[in-house]
Amino acid sequence: MQIKFVMQRGIFALTGLLAAATVVWSEPKEIASSLTLDEVIAEALRNNAQVRAMQAKWEAAQERPAQERTLPNPMLAIKGGNSLDNFSLPRTQETRVQVEQTLPWFGKLDLRGKVAEEDADIVHHEHETMELEVVASVKEGYFDLYAVQRSRSITHAEEDVLKEMETIAESKYATGAVSQQDVLKAQTETTMLKQQLLDLEQQETTARAKLNLLLNRPADSPLGLAVTPPILDVEADSDNLFALAEKARPEIQRAQAEVQRNETQRNLMKKEFFPDYRLGVEYAHFGSDYADYPGSENLMMVTIGFDLPIWQTKYRAGLREAEKMLESSQADLEAAEKQTAYDVQDAHFKSLTARRTVDLYKNSLIPQAEARFKASEAAYRTGQVSFLELLESERFLLNARVMEAIAEGNLGVQLARQERAIGTGVKYVSHSSGANK
Repeated sequence: MQIKFVMQRGIFALTGLLAAATVVWSEPKEIASSLTLDEVIAEALRNNAQVRAMQAKWEAAQERPAQERTLPNPMLAIKGGNSLDNFSLPRTQETRVQVEQTLPWFGKLDLRGKVAEEDADIVHHEHETMELEVVASVKEGYFDLYAVQRSRSITHAEEDVLKEMETIAESKYATGAVSQQDVLKAQTETTMLKQQLLDLEQQETTARAKLNLLLNRPADSPLGLAVTPPILDVEADSDNLFALAEKARPEIQRAQAEVQRNETQRNLMKKEFFPDYRLGVEYAHFGSDYADYPGSENLMMVTIGFDLPIWQTKYRAGLREAEKMLESSQADLEAAEKQTAYDVQDAHFKSLTARRTVDLYKNSLIPQAEARFKASEAAYRTGQVSFLELLESERFLLNARVMEAIAEGNLGVQLARQERAIGTGVKYVSHSSGANK
């Protein structure tokens, strides 16, 4: 009777343990704090050094149009003169004050300002590209962290299950119901699990350091638990994605701005064949003893002058350069459109595959593994299967749940890359319950 009681106690403990293990696996208790994706992205855009550098460059470029549209400084000249046989400074027989302003040919200033505006627009799109790169990297790092943290939580819960299974095996061994092999197998499995936890800890440290780098923090800065899961139920038609990318992708917008800029530059170079001109006003005062101009002590003159654009070779070369730059930017635009189409196609297929993989784990593999585990548990209670077979089914369920967590993290990574390919993103909504399922 004593042996029977011990065996029944071990079986009841194992049954309760297996039920608890299923609950723990479904909802890891560690995934409870809040490191949301939105918070991480906002901090990265605020603190990332590359983003701040590009932001400053864009702001600097916006100051160029006003400079290019401003006339050059006028020239002020003061002249004094005496006859050669009576030269004396500062006393002079003649004093002249001249003000002269250089005026570019009609339309040149406006075109120069427009070129500067379009240069600033190009830098703006480069800034957008940098932000997208950083956001995509942050999302990839976040979902890498999300996957490894869920894997650690699931694996850590399994460690407690194995310890209890080892206790049950020891109890059954003490009664002679099983051999010492069951105890040793449980102990070995526990040791192997500890090694897996060490590996996962190292992976989490690396993921944290990568994310901290993007946030412009020290690599060992603490981070909470990632609780924002990837979106699982968002499907998009590839044609719609292509259309969206053509409008949203900053590389295409930058190439379009480059074409417009070079067209304006070509128009400006055509204006260079026309001369700039100068307008001036001059006042002259003559001393009363200036014999050549008796009674004419003051004189006002207006001057006008023109550059002589006689070096036509230079201007023709400048125009040819502008035309070639326009041709180059048009080719860059075509290349950007082709690259975008490829990136969207590739990213969409990979995200679709990742979504189907998660669905396969959630709706097929894990339910099958749970059914297998329950069947092994029932058979072990009646002595129809060995402890090794029960352990194998439990290990298979553990691996399935860990692989589902990894697949979910990979889905987040692939969605981030798809958003980067399109040039825009979808809104992630944090809900901790989703992280626990």
